[in-house]
Parts: sequence; structure tokens; C-alpha cells
Amino acid sequence: MFNNLWVEKYRPQHLDDVILSAENRQIVERYKRDQEIPNLLFCGNPGTGKTTLAKVIVNDILGCQYLYINASDENGIDTIRSKVTSFAHTRSFDGGIKVIILDECDGLSQDAQRALRNTMEEFAAKTRFILTANYNHKIIPALQSRCQSIDLTPPLDSCMERIDFILHGQGISISDEQREDLKKFVKVNYPDLRRVINEVQKYTATGNLKLADNTSCSDIVKKVLALTLSGHVLKVRKFVIENEEKFNGDYTHLLRQLFDYMDKSKLSDTQKGMGLVIIAEAMYRSAFVVDQEINFYSCMIQLSEVKA
Repeated sequence: MFNNLWVEKYRPQHLDDVILSAENRQIVERYKRDQEIPNLLFCGNPGTGKTTLAKVIVNDILGCQYLYINASDENGIDTIRSKVTSFAHTRSFDGGIKVIILDECDGLSQDAQRALRNTMEEFAAKTRFILTANYNHKIIPALQSRCQSIDLTPPLDSCMERIDFILHGQGISISDEQREDLKKFVKVNYPDLRRVINEVQKYTATGNLKLADNTSCSDIVKKVLALTLSGHVLKVRKFVIENEEKFNGDYTHLLRQLFDYMDKSKLSDTQKGMGLVIIAEAMYRSAFVVDQEINFYSCMIQLSEVKA
């Protein structure tokens, strides 16, 4: 069914296939050995395997009855009062624990999170909760304190090994030069392994790996920074919009490249330090803003005011 989607075709179904740090693997293996879990909060960037691990735990490790809810779609208090409470209230078919997975739990409203806090305590004897979140700070402290929090950022080397495994499974060979380019590509997009897999699938559509040339994007970063620091910030927005297709309109990725480029530049320590803080704040805001282009342009205006 999912043979045409690599992210689904190669989605881990068993614990041994999940990419984890050595410390996190020991923790999860203990859950498997004990056949018991506490309430869990999986944190990490998008594409790091939070949902995958949650489903491996309920299907492969515990083999238990579970309820899955996408909390970014069903994010109101009614979801907690109806679906969550109703499921937690009844006993499981085999008399064991049941698990409720609340995916993207940082999308729950404040009222819903407060209601969930009470539900977790009331049904603690027979129900466990696995929450996943991209942004830990958006989970209220009362929920965080009721869960064991685990950062699921995967090791960089393991991400490259997974891409090698997928390419081998697809019968695609790569040269040493391509491998070096692939390593750089993985590092640029790390830790979003899902994005890497999707992009690699796109760049192997012909049966051979041909990564996109990042030169054009690098040229954009260079010109944007040059225009901004020279005070021609009004020209920046027009230039970036005209070249959106060269970086696929991914302003967060463009900010990350700008951050790396500025960090390696020969600017004064004062100018560099202030600029990096401004870019980092813009990258943080990108998780909340409605319009990424406006957020990027706002960042450029702030950068233009940085003095050596």
C-alpha cells in the first residue's frame, strides 16, 4: 500500500529498527523487559520519530489496546471529555493497561491540557498516556511533571546509516562523491529524518541519486546578507520573493543557512554575535507565525540595524 512512499515503506515497526540514542534505547528496552510504561512525553523536532516510537511501544512492545488522537486537529476540551475520558474509563479486553497516544499534544488548548491533567491522575491505575510534542515549552508544567520526558533527537550517524539502508533496499548505488554530498545534505536537514527521506526519494526518481545544487541557495544567502548589512534592506524582500523557487519557499531553512553563513563570516565578533541572536529568534518565531516570508523580512530589518 505504501510502496511508493519511502517514509511509510521504511517506517520502523519494531524497536530494533527505531533510531535512538544509546541512553534512550536502554530506557525503552527496560519498558519492553518490564512490560510496563509510565506516562511519557516524547519531545523533538518534526521528523525525529516521536509518533513512530509511540506506535512501536503499543503494537510491538506492549501489544496493548490503544487510542490514537491527533491533538493538533482535535485540540479542544471536548476531545478530552468525550474521547479520552470514555476510552480511559473502561477496562481493556485482556485486563492489562491501555494507552492513549496524543500526537502533537502541544497543539492542545490550555483548557484541554488542564482537563487532561486530571484525567491522567483519575485513570492512572489502568491507562497510560504517550504525548508527543515538537515544542516542549507549549506543554503546561502540570502535564510535564506527570510524564517522563524523553528527547528523541536521533544520532546524526544513525540518520546517514538509515538513508544508506533505504537506498540499498531500493537497489540504488551511489559513488563516493555522491556519498559525501549526501552526508552534507543529511547534516543540513538534520534532525528532520522524514524530510531527508522524502527529499532523497525525490532526487532518485530517475533511479540514480542527483541531489539538488545548493549553489543557488548559497548565492541567495550571500546576496541577502550583503544587501541587508549595507543598508539596502528594502531591496531584500523583492529579491527573495523573486528567487523563492530556488529554495522552495522554505524560509526556515533559508534562515538556518543564513545563520551558518553568518557564523563563518569575517564580521566583527560584536556584529556577528548580535546578528546570530536575531536570526535565532526569527527561527524560533517561525514555529508560530502565519506568514513565514514576513517573519523573514522582519528579521532582515533587525539585522540591518546591527552595527559593528
